[in-house]
Amino acid sequence: MLLEGMDLTATPDQEHLRRQFRGWLQSNLPWEYGVGLPPRFEDLVEEVAFLRRWQAALAGAGWVGVTWPAAYGGRDLGPAEQFVVSEELARARAPELVGRIGINLAGPTLLAHGTDAQKARWLPAILPATELWCQLFSEPDAGSDLAAVRTTARTVPGGWVLDGRKVWTSYAQFADWGICLARSDPDAPKHRGLSFFVVDMHAPGVEVRPLVQLTGEAEFNEVLLDGVRVPEDQLVGALGAGWTVAGSTLSNERGVNPRQLVIHLQHLEELLRTAAGLGAFDDDRLGPRLAQAYVEVRLFQLHNWRSLSRLERGLEPGPEGSILKLYWSEMSQRLHQLALDVLGPAAPLGRDAAGNPGGGEWQRAWLYYLAASIFGGTNEIQRNVISERVLGLPREPSAGTTVAEPKEVARADR
Repeated sequence: MLLEGMDLTATPDQEHLRRQFRGWLQSNLPWEYGVGLPPRFEDLVEEVAFLRRWQAALAGAGWVGVTWPAAYGGRDLGPAEQFVVSEELARARAPELVGRIGINLAGPTLLAHGTDAQKARWLPAILPATELWCQLFSEPDAGSDLAAVRTTARTVPGGWVLDGRKVWTSYAQFADWGICLARSDPDAPKHRGLSFFVVDMHAPGVEVRPLVQLTGEAEFNEVLLDGVRVPEDQLVGALGAGWTVAGSTLSNERGVNPRQLVIHLQHLEELLRTAAGLGAFDDDRLGPRLAQAYVEVRLFQLHNWRSLSRLERGLEPGPEGSILKLYWSEMSQRLHQLALDVLGPAAPLGRDAAGNPGGGEWQRAWLYYLAASIFGGTNEIQRNVISERVLGLPREPSAGTTVAEPKEVARADR
């Protein structure tokens, strides 16, 4: 689909896959294809139960984890085919998969670093949402600087005991397992003293505390680990190699983002339609911003295609994935602020599913994307990655050092 020369023509097999999946969605989506919305739920528990059933149906038909090996429920297809499937899910307005942490982060990390026994134990239950996963990485003092995690892993006979505090953990209250970065060697340099564990979220000592977001939902959580026992067969990779293993996880968190691409293409279309109905194109303050929004969303599309072309050639997303994350997070905030400005006095009411004022969806989206510059790696850190690893600029000095000591900084931090 996307090779070195950026040929955007889909292959016949990819077009067949798209038609096949679109037909399946049109026949199996529990609401009107491309127009309807998921039902309203009484609470998050009811919503997650519904989403697990929906993911199980998708997985049963082979539409979850299409790049995974067939032995674990996938189709052995490539990144372009996964892009097609993700595009079609978003175009149909299907909900985001509830098991996405397992599908997009835990699963690929286990495929890359797990033992055969670990793969056989955990992978088959991920795609159908039989078991849900969460990511136990960020901490109150180690979010942007992930290597500064303080959660400890103390060696005991047969494994380790974990103590610490994690935060911003999506769906932890429903998770069966968590991928956890913890400090197993307190005397090693901070990037080298970490190990990567799988934590049983039902184990004694695990406490999950939901955090209410601006939108009124509680997807995020704080997780306390108090003397949590982790058996030795739940270490992923070598002891002390956690930073390397976590790098695989984070590389899958950034890079191509087909779902956000299609969502923003849909939001742009709805915004332009609403703006035309309200006469906003004739407003000298709004007209240029609407044109700029169109350009920015199309550039986001090109960024995705560039990253996808790397994956198609067998390359990692690389630090350039930080460019994509930085770009779309700020683009989305501008787009949703513009939507409220176009609606004017009706802004507090948002819009309905047809793009008309009233319904609260624009308002909710505006609130949600305020956090886009924080989740998935703060934009300040993304700028550092871009400047140092893409542009080759000097490293930012650590606290207590001077600009004249770049070599010492590098040795201390890495």
